[in-house]
Amino acid sequence: MVKRLREIKKLSGLLGRHPVVGIIGVRQVGKTTLARSFAESFAGQAVSYDLESPEDMARLHDPMLALKNARGLVVIDEIQRYPGLFPLFRVLADRREKPARFLVLGSASPELLKQGAETLAGRIAYHYLNGFSMDEVGAGNRDKLWFRGGFPRSYLARSNAESDEWRHEFIRTFLERDLPQLGISISATALRRFWTMMAHYHGQIWNSSEFGRSFGVSDTPVRRYLDVMTAAMVVRQLQPWHENISKRQVKSPKIYLADSGLLHALLNLRSSVDVEGHPKLGASWEGFVLQQLIQQLDARPEECFFGRPIVSQNLIC
Repeated sequence: MVKRLREIKKLSGLLGRHPVVGIIGVRQVGKTTLARSFAESFAGQAVSYDLESPEDMARLHDPMLALKNARGLVVIDEIQRYPGLFPLFRVLADRREKPARFLVLGSASPELLKQGAETLAGRIAYHYLNGFSMDEVGAGNRDKLWFRGGFPRSYLARSNAESDEWRHEFIRTFLERDLPQLGISISATALRRFWTMMAHYHGQIWNSSEFGRSFGVSDTPVRRYLDVMTAAMVVRQLQPWHENISKRQVKSPKIYLADSGLLHALLNLRSSVDVEGHPKLGASWEGFVLQQLIQQLDARPEECFFGRPIVSQNLIC
């Protein structure tokens, strides 16, 4: 068990300033486990609802009746299954006395973010949860974290073979269930080819026209797919630093898969030896170091990198 003390401290600060806090992240990145750990450390009453549980859904049949008298911390998991709760949170958050704080968990879907932006503007803060970082697992486990990636079940697997099996299963489920829910209406086979091609672009400057020709579509849908996968937090775009001094300056982003373990699975690299002998070795290490830097900066959103502020999730300077 890896204790995520930095994440718990960040949540504590956000809930002290906002009546509603959302934990957003990829499926299986550890949102539920983090919320449970935070609830256990919370100095006060805490109650949890899992909206994938029929019993908890029944408890929220009349949500106003169930939540209006709540005290302390209220945790609601899989909030995207009940978007009708967002208007209720607005009512509860606007009460003069605020007896309860709400911690909601969900995927980084456009619908969920849109609901929060439209209904809870000024009342909700989002915390983007990444996988394990090196300061959480220890510097001695650096190579293991690099090879397996930061997903808890991948990193904590009993062997590299189990970790590899879990990552391939995650990719299959993500392609067949999660991405179609984000609006990409092409077959899982084509999506797998698209994501694998993205893995081969890892660490390179993005060229929509070239990628579209290789994929067999125009550059417009390719850019849309890239944006959707960025919103789903499985791809990162490192935007260039440019001042419009010269047209020769590169203005396209560099593309990285957000998790090194998924990169290695998509490239079919099943051991550290395979990684060390692959042409993407340097790019894989570059992306891993970038991810660690991002997770450090997430704890200090006011920090600047080389004098430029960073919006760390999409790396838009």
